Amino acid sequence: MNRLILVFFIALGVVLGGAIIGSVGATLTGESPLKAMVQLSQEIKLWAVVTAIGGTFSNLRIIEGGVFEGRFIVLIRQFVLLTAAFIGAQLGIWLITILTGGN
Repeated sequence: MNRLILVFFIALGVVLGGAIIGSVGATLTGESPLKAMVQLSQEIKLWAVVTAIGGTFSNLRIIEGGVFEGRFIVLIRQFVLLTAAFIGAQLGIWLITILTGGN
């Protein structure tokens, strides 16, 4: 359960932090920071999920072991972690969208 909560909040933090700090760069280049925040939050979603689960290769090995060795509980755990990461990243996108006035 601890890992699940960490994964959720890491994905959420990556999206929020990336969008907010990225908007500073947009401001320095003369672009609209609010528009940049919404766009960046959507573009960074996949990276937030990958970061939250701790990289891809170790997780692919775990999934491979679950499939080929018949350890289905491992597959279920990985699916739950991925789902938590996607929900955290999506919540970050939703919060950025709400804070910037929506699309």
